[in-house]
Amino acid sequence: MGLIRDLRDQIKVAKERDPAAVSTVEIFLTYAGVHAILAYRVANWLLKHKIPFLPRAISQFDKFLTGIEIHPGAKIGKRLFIDHGAGVVIGETSIIGDDVTIYQGVTLGGTGKERGKRHPTIGNTVVISAGAKVLGSITIGNNVIIGAGAVVIKSVPDECTVVGVPGRIVKIKGEKVLSDKFHRMNLPDPVNEILGDCCARINFLEEELKKLKRENKAKGSSKQKSKKLKE
Repeated sequence: MGLIRDLRDQIKVAKERDPAAVSTVEIFLTYAGVHAILAYRVANWLLKHKIPFLPRAISQFDKFLTGIEIHPGAKIGKRLFIDHGAGVVIGETSIIGDDVTIYQGVTLGGTGKERGKRHPTIGNTVVISAGAKVLGSITIGNNVIIGAGAVVIKSVPDECTVVGVPGRIVKIKGEKVLSDKFHRMNLPDPVNEILGDCCARINFLEEELKKLKRENKAKGSSKQKSKKLKE
C-alpha cells in the first residue's frame, strides 16, 4: 500500500509542478523521476530490512535506466519531485524533507572521504534548480530556493534564495539582501584574498622605496656638507 500511495503522490505532484504533464498514463510510463523514486522506495525498504546486495543492485539498475542515482540509504520525505532528472545524484546520508523539487544535474554530495553524516540535509518545500551542487554535511532550511549552477557548501537558513559559486544568499523572505554577512554567507573569496595580499604587498614595497629614497637623500646631504667643510 505504501508504494501505491507513493505512486499516487508522484503523479499528483507531477501534475502540480510540471506544466508539461498531460495525463496520468504519460507520467507513469515516461517520467524518469517517478521511476527513480519508486525504485528508491523499494531499495530503501530492502536496506532497512538488512537484505544485502539487492538494494544497491536496484539502485544501479535504476541509474542505468533513468540516469538518476539515489543511494538506498538516503532518507527522503513525501512528495519529492525530480523534474527531467538526468544526472541527479543523491548521496547515502542525504536527508530530504517533504515537497522538495529537484531539477536535472543536481548533486547532493560529500566533500571528501569523511565518514558518518557527510551529505546535506534538505528542509521542506525546497527547490534545487538545474546543475546545483549542495555539498557536505550542511543544512538547507525550509522554503529555500537554490539557483541553477549554484555550489552551496555552507548551511542556509529558512526562506532564502541562494545563487552563485560559491553560493551566496541574495534574498531572505523575498527581500533583497544588502548585508555583506548574509550576501557572502561567510564563505571565503579566494580571488578577493589574493587581490588583498597583492595590494598589501604593493603598499609595503612603496613604503620601503620611500624609505630608501629618504635614506639616499639624507646620505647625499651629509656628503655635500662634509665636502663643503673640507673646502
